[in-house]
Amino acid sequence: MKEYRIRLAREEDAPGILEIYAPIVRDTAISWEYDPPDESAMRGRIRDKAGHGYPWLVAEDGAGIAGYAYAGRWRDRQAYDWSCESSVYVHPGHRQRGLGRTLYAALFRVLSAQGFRYAVAGIALPNPESIALHESVGMSLAGTHRGVGFKSGEWRDIAFYEIRLGSEGLPSPVIPILELASREGWEELIGGSGPAGPAPVPR
Repeated sequence: MKEYRIRLAREEDAPGILEIYAPIVRDTAISWEYDPPDESAMRGRIRDKAGHGYPWLVAEDGAGIAGYAYAGRWRDRQAYDWSCESSVYVHPGHRQRGLGRTLYAALFRVLSAQGFRYAVAGIALPNPESIALHESVGMSLAGTHRGVGFKSGEWRDIAFYEIRLGSEGLPSPVIPILELASREGWEELIGGSGPAGPAPVPR
């Protein structure tokens, strides 16, 4: 597989991220936004994720951003603090190379090390490629909401896939992503290999 470097996203990655995301918004029903964000808005999204403690990872090669994955809050009430919603996007020129699985594996290791126990991902239907990706990283169908979004001239269904990240028992406070990334062992965590699941916490 082609070699990629995975790291935390920075605000200056916004143009490379938009190169991937903007056509998805404009030309497909995968994203339910109607209009792509501009560069300033995308910078704000990257900043917001880190500011609220969630990871946003990018994969880069020598030519730029090849893909990205991030997590955000699932629902607002406090009992959901250990749950999150995940997304992954890969540049068309880098698809079918295992990069989506690599990004998701890194994201799940990070989320597990932070202390999250559950991740969910929404997939606008039909999208067999995305379903195959999510199933390949261990996610399973939690349920489908029928006709809940209108995009590209028709009502759309969305399927939710889920994965358990942490062990049972009483939770500990989630470690904010910038704190985790400052600890010794971060590079091994983000660049490691192996299945998603309970991950060692950088010290």
